[in-house]
Formats: sequence, structure tokens, C-alpha cells
Amino acid sequence: MFSRILTKKSTEPCSEQIKQLRQALREADAVVIGAGAGLSAAAGFTYFGERFEKNFADFMQAYGISDMYSGGFYPFQTLEEYWAWWSRHIMLNRYEKAPKPVYDKLLKLVKEKDYFVLTTNVDHQFQMAGFDKKRLFCTQGDYGLWQCSRPCHQKTYDNEETVRRMAAMQRDMRVPTEMVPHCPVCQAPMTMNLRCDHRFVQDEGWYRAARSYEDFIRRHEAVRVLFWELGVGENTPAIIKYPFWKYTAQNDLATYVCVNMNEAFAPHEIMKRSVCIEGEIEMVLESV
Repeated sequence: MFSRILTKKSTEPCSEQIKQLRQALREADAVVIGAGAGLSAAAGFTYFGERFEKNFADFMQAYGISDMYSGGFYPFQTLEEYWAWWSRHIMLNRYEKAPKPVYDKLLKLVKEKDYFVLTTNVDHQFQMAGFDKKRLFCTQGDYGLWQCSRPCHQKTYDNEETVRRMAAMQRDMRVPTEMVPHCPVCQAPMTMNLRCDHRFVQDEGWYRAARSYEDFIRRHEAVRVLFWELGVGENTPAIIKYPFWKYTAQNDLATYVCVNMNEAFAPHEIMKRSVCIEGEIEMVLESV
């Protein structure tokens, strides 16, 4: 059981902490990146405020939806409305490149390293920035994939072509009825491949990525590994944060780095081999 120690909050990256991060990155034999929603937010993928209001003003007025996240759970009365919302959401957060080059800057820092990425983000920005697909494990799904809503089988389907048509052809917050997607096996409505409940489909690609990640961790158990956490909150700490703490504790050569806008912290047990930076992720990446 780890104890928790919070670091002192800072409004800009501490020069000493940046030096420690720079050194840890330079000396690392391998880098494991753990990325949460804070990384995409730093890249400009905000789900509220001006960006939301600009793209969803009609949904705000008609349904009282206040942000993109809550809109994903809104109980739309028809599938035509449901897919009007989601096609617009997917276009904005999956098929458009992030407004700020945060992912590009991160790749520049690790591209010459033996790296792997574990992420709860579902916006595909790692691949759009040029990260190797074989070095990615997106545990929570992908905005670019659909699945059967039941589900009757463990398979996912690319949605780009249909989503682009939906976004272009929707009128009055509805897509044409003939465009509503149904499962090709059982004819039930399709839904997003996002981990919201027990019906989430883990397809062959998901398991292949999981095995690749597990193999990467196993092959680097006794070398200098940098476990670099970026923008990870406390909604799902068991996916990235807690395992990173455990792997760092088990390997005396490992270093744990936590970069977060709000709380950046490490447990007492690994504090001497941890670097915790509270500040803007983009600013930190520029400073390394």
C-alpha cells in the first residue's frame, strides 16, 4: 500500500525538476508514457467553454447540454438525434488534429528512445502525431470505432466514412434515418466503442496491444526505465498511476515522473526516484 505525498503547487515548471526530467530522459534505456485526458486538454481538446459553444450551440439551446462530456450521456429520444450529436463530436475530437502541437513535441522527445504508450485517451492523437501504432495501447476504446450495442460479438468497425457523411448531412440536429448504423450480425443499433460499462468490446486489436504492452514491461524489468505520466487524473488510477508506482518500486533503476496541471504527486516509497511537476504540460515539454 502506497502512502500519498503531495508536491507544492507551482505556476511554472521548476528549473530543478526540469533538469531532473531531462536527465532521466537522457539516461533512460526505455520510456513508458502514461497519458490521460490532461494531455489532450493541453493540446487544445477542451470539452467545454468556447470550443464547445462554437460547435454545439444548437444542442446547448435545444437540450440544455453544458459540455461535450455530459452530452455523451444525454438520453436522446431518437437514434437520429443520438448520431447527429456523436458524429459531430467524433469529427471534432477524432478526425481533426489537435489545435496545439503538444503530441508532436512529445514525440520529438522520445522518438529516438525505445518507448511505449499506455493511454486512456480515445482521440487517436498519438497516431496522428506520428507515434508508432505498434507501440500504443489505448485501453478505453477509440472514437473512430463502433461496436454492437448488445454486443452480440467481439468485433469493432471503423466509422470514418459514415461519420463524415453524417456530419455533413445532418439537419436540425438529426441525421437521415437511413444513415443510422446497425449491427451487421444481429441488427441491433451500433454504439461507440468506449469503456462505459460491461458491454465494452475488447477486440483482437485491443488484446494485441495489451500483449505488446505487457511484453514491453517484462522485457525492461531490470533496466533504466522512465515511467512518464502526463495529465493523468484520479478517475481511473488503477490503469496508469498505480501500476507506474508499482513498476518503479520494483525496479531500483526506474524513475517515475508525474506532470499534471493540478496535483502532481508520488508515494513516499518511491519519492527519491520521482520527479513531480505541477504546471502546463506544453510548457514542460518545451522546457525539456
